Amino acid sequence: MDDEPLRNWAERRDAKIGRLRAVPVVSGDGPRASHLNPEAPRAIERWNGHMWEPYGFAANLAEAKAVLYPEAGEPPPAGPVPKPLGSGTGKHRKPR
Repeated sequence: MDDEPLRNWAERRDAKIGRLRAVPVVSGDGPRASHLNPEAPRAIERWNGHMWEPYGFAANLAEAKAVLYPEAGEPPPAGPVPKPLGSGTGKHRKPR
């Protein structure tokens, strides 16, 4: 058989430890998709390697996204501005 070594599987599983997810808190069998209830409160859960455990709480989808993706709210790092193309007749340029 072409089974992968257990060590590779364990490394893949351990790489996911600490991952967060937001689950809508809705009653009964209501819709659980985030785009259907953006104002519904969210339970933030953390993967511990075996099961999802409670981690936090968010009042709505926007607050949950701020917890799940903190790097999205930060401004991009200031870097050098790319130099515009100069005049030339390279193959990639349109003919005049």
